[in-house]
Amino acid sequence: MGNDEGGTRDPERAWSFELWHLLRPFYALPPVGYTPSILPELGAIMRCPACNAETVAEAVYCHRCGQRLATTATGFAIDRPPEDEPAPAASITNATGELRTPNVSGPKTEPERELWRGGYSSKAMAGGWAISGTISLLAAIAGVWIRPRGYWWLAVLAAMLLPWLYHFIVLCYRWMGVRYLLTTQRFTCESGVLRRVTDRIEVLDMDDITFEQHLLERLTGVGTIHILSHDRSNPDLSLRGIENVKQVANLLDDARLAERRRRGLHIEQI
Repeated sequence: MGNDEGGTRDPERAWSFELWHLLRPFYALPPVGYTPSILPELGAIMRCPACNAETVAEAVYCHRCGQRLATTATGFAIDRPPEDEPAPAASITNATGELRTPNVSGPKTEPERELWRGGYSSKAMAGGWAISGTISLLAAIAGVWIRPRGYWWLAVLAAMLLPWLYHFIVLCYRWMGVRYLLTTQRFTCESGVLRRVTDRIEVLDMDDITFEQHLLERLTGVGTIHILSHDRSNPDLSLRGIENVKQVANLLDDARLAERRRRGLHIEQI
């Protein structure tokens, strides 16, 4: 039997507990005067939460079903979550003292932003305008030197105007027939006038970005960009007539590297 806090034994309380121990099958409550804090010291009885069998307070497992007994300092069974259940996220306290559960769902998806929009530049037709001017000049010199009569003047006039008309039609077709759009996640190319074809390439799939310029294009600041990628429909895409070609090529390359860093990929493994 247990002792009091002062170390002396109380005969009256000990006798009361012994009487209750004999009559415990007929009573559901402990005797008056005893608190649960001393019951484990006196060999108190608890029940298994699985089979409801009586076990001593010091038991770790049930002698009937083998269920593990979760006990408190008082010897009574308590409810515990199963071991396979994940523990709830720890709460943190902000500056105002309010408890908040940290976000464990991962980083938020970055919204897609537009980086560049463009198309075919008229400056890319500088070579065509130079050819048209040269042909017109030669036709005018030939007309003055030969001095054709009758309808031959119409032939000279047609030779002077047709090159300009041809290159103007080519310019309108290329200017209206292609549109480019670059975002932080993909590059879109729309081509065609009557029949529109849209080709999308993920910037993550781009392998190499190069550009080229001939002499007149270097003077006007335009050029052609070549994109090598894993895209099955168009693995080698050429962007012709791009104004500020160097800046646009660098922008494409920076978007490609930024997207790969954001997704945590190593360039050598792709």
